[in-house]
Amino acid sequence: MKKNILKMMAEANSEEKGPEPPVPSPLSRSRRGSSVVSNVGKALNTLSESSSVVLDPGKIDASPYRDRFESDGEATEEIESLAASIRAEGQKMPVLVRPHPKAEGRYQLAYGHRRLAAIRLLAAESRTPAEVTIRAYVRPLDDRELLVEQSLENGVRENLTWIEQALWAAQLREAGFSSVAIEPVLGLSKTPISLMLKVANAVPHDIIFAIGRAKGVGRPKWMALAETCLKGGGEEAVSRIRSILESQAFQSADAAQRIDLAVKAARGGQDRPAEKSVRELVSNGRSLGRIATGASGTTISIARQESGFAEWLSERMDALAEEYFSSTTGANRED
Repeated sequence: MKKNILKMMAEANSEEKGPEPPVPSPLSRSRRGSSVVSNVGKALNTLSESSSVVLDPGKIDASPYRDRFESDGEATEEIESLAASIRAEGQKMPVLVRPHPKAEGRYQLAYGHRRLAAIRLLAAESRTPAEVTIRAYVRPLDDRELLVEQSLENGVRENLTWIEQALWAAQLREAGFSSVAIEPVLGLSKTPISLMLKVANAVPHDIIFAIGRAKGVGRPKWMALAETCLKGGGEEAVSRIRSILESQAFQSADAAQRIDLAVKAARGGQDRPAEKSVRELVSNGRSLGRIATGASGTTISIARQESGFAEWLSERMDALAEEYFSSTTGANRED
């Protein structure tokens, strides 16, 4: 590619407003306020046709950094719709690739994941799949530069779900980006990014991918799942969740329901801890105390002014227990 895309974005911006200071990195400014992001479409459109090349889509591998749930049903529908558009009108925007760092003659995708998937779908449907090609910009990118370009597309698209943003934040952190650098990429402040990283670190990614991109499902449900994984016994809770991933009930549920099923499985089959119930201990209209029942058992509390009754009950408790077990057919005192 003849020019760096970010440079051309800056040039596109300067054509509108005249000479300006150099445009900062897209990682140093707010996603919505950045002139880089706001002019990305115009900059890419100014690239000449000779700047792109024609490639075999079968020679392009996915980015090593995953920002999309391509196996999700909703994503499949979007790819089919995009394929229909490309079939009718052609590929309007080239994808961006880099030479594969480990496989000669192959490439890795920086952005354009769904365009590539749509064109592969067209190739699979074609009687002459070898004739189906994809237009692409080819640039030498190291891993950090690849993440910058991929993040730029995410910033323009602005339709990542909450959990997709969480996993993207985790990948940026693993790649060495600081919290300050991640904030403008996602257009979020420190606190929501911290919560995203908590979920991404607490919930194994295979479970997240099994649940799906969860459009319309926000932070509260994902946080509930993360807390359950952390407090539900660690690996035991995770194992219980994994045991239901292939079940019919899980597979047929939507993403929100899948999270609920995962939380229930992590808790050992309980939908939620038993709610505490309290009833008054009354005799002849007189309140003697309370009997409270919760997840940890039942507690009898006697009012302070009823100390005489408390002493009487304490002295007879053994006899009352004996009477109960004697009257219960087949009861086992060790239960």
